[in-house]
Amino acid sequence: MKYTLIRMLKMAFIGLLLSMPFQVNAQSFDAEKAELGQRLFFDPNLSRNRTQSCATCHAPSTAFSDSRPNLTDSAASLGDDNQSFGDRNAPMVTYAAQTPDFHRNAQGIYVGGFFWDGRAANLAEQAKGPPLNPIEMGMPDEESVIERILENPIYPPLFKALYGEPIFENTQAAYNAMADALAHFEKTELFNPFDSKYDRYLQGKAQLTPEEELGMTLFFSQQFTNCNLCHQLNPLPGREKEVFSNFEYHNIGVPVNAKLREINGVMDNDVGLFAHPEVDDPSSIGKFKTPSLRNVAVTGPYMHNGVFQDLRTVILFYNQYNSRSAKMRINPETGLEWEAPEIPENISLTELQTGPALDDKRVDALVAFLKTLTDARFEHLLNASTD
Repeated sequence: MKYTLIRMLKMAFIGLLLSMPFQVNAQSFDAEKAELGQRLFFDPNLSRNRTQSCATCHAPSTAFSDSRPNLTDSAASLGDDNQSFGDRNAPMVTYAAQTPDFHRNAQGIYVGGFFWDGRAANLAEQAKGPPLNPIEMGMPDEESVIERILENPIYPPLFKALYGEPIFENTQAAYNAMADALAHFEKTELFNPFDSKYDRYLQGKAQLTPEEELGMTLFFSQQFTNCNLCHQLNPLPGREKEVFSNFEYHNIGVPVNAKLREINGVMDNDVGLFAHPEVDDPSSIGKFKTPSLRNVAVTGPYMHNGVFQDLRTVILFYNQYNSRSAKMRINPETGLEWEAPEIPENISLTELQTGPALDDKRVDALVAFLKTLTDARFEHLLNASTD
């Protein structure tokens, strides 16, 4: 009877499908600038020791994530100096161009921006950060980056053709042009294909398994889960080009990644959104941007600090807020009870405690549905992730 009800709800959701795609960020696009951005994205000479490019931490072979084995279990990326680790997991860059610029909406809620704390207002501003970050690409200043660009005879004529003959007369203008080109590259179909099994299902080109259908129904229904409260942008389920994030900020009670902290030596709590230079509201402490769930099944580890390795663990972590089961109080990766939140204040309990507890069948169904959000060219990674 319960499954029949879920099936009926699923069919009702499908009846709500709308054909018009929703576009989050309608920034202009220039194919020639994107081609320049592609060259820059894969260029390791833009790092201090010439060992690291954007693609090092956002590798095309692993869904533009950083899955390189390291001392932190890939929770954080190893820097160009071959010894530094940050305190956060490298965000996935597929579909990053769908993120709105950082702003406060009509309700006064912070939305959008880049990095986990939104400190880069837009995609181009985000591209300026890694080359100058001492624990990432490690360049000392913008002038040094431009000097590296000028070393390559291919770059100067391209920059001048696209951004004007005098572009290199001003270091800041040239650095902005580099970031702009990278942003254009991230707007290409390479990063935004919308061709997952879920997308093909909406187009009538693929069939979901019964388990995937159940997971989809659970995901989009607040009667059964709280997933879509934060991970659905369009007002109705089933719209094409759903990005699976409303890009708002929440504290969901993520614990400290003790292993990462032991390695990187960071002592202070990560305050998330409160670290944004334009945010001084104490209620923002501990909140992080809601990421897109596109390609989530093949881009672990998870959470802003990479504390969880497995996608199923993430769903069980959320489920603890609604379950009274002793079994569901245990982190399967440690065999111990879920650890306390790093920041116990400002936890989004209204959202987290919406919906009933999930049993194993429904947890597995949600995992199955989330796997359908994997881009077609990365679907082979699904098997690798379960080996």
